[in-house]
Amino acid sequence: MSMLAEALGGLAAAGGTALVGAVATDGWHLARRGFARIFGRGDQGRIVALEERLERTRAALEAAGPDAARVRLEQQAAWTARLEDLLSDHPEAAEELRALVEQVVGATGTSSAGDVVQHAIALDYSQQIVQGHGHQTNVFGSRGGGA
Repeated sequence: MSMLAEALGGLAAAGGTALVGAVATDGWHLARRGFARIFGRGDQGRIVALEERLERTRAALEAAGPDAARVRLEQQAAWTARLEDLLSDHPEAAEELRALVEQVVGATGTSSAGDVVQHAIALDYSQQIVQGHGHQTNVFGSRGGGA
């Protein structure tokens, strides 16, 4: 994969994360309008259709209930794939997408990939370095004496 393709893939992933992360925030309307505009490429009919699709995404996330984490990941992956396709067909949209992601993240604080859960166990003389945020469970002990 070329460096340009990797950079565009990373940008698409950031866009998918920012979009899905904006759903339950005050920045949703900014995200919906901005992403619809980028995908619509100036075609008003496509922009309206994309806004409707984005609203369906929002409704699916809001109705997810106990499956919220799974639905969130599925939606992020789907929108990331759509953005990758868009950037493949229209690489000139990269700067517009980058600016929108910065706006959405700034308005919503959605720079995270979502909830993170880590479980780490260190026994005897092993060491751990755990970085990130979310929920962490760290257990220290020895093999002979348990945790």
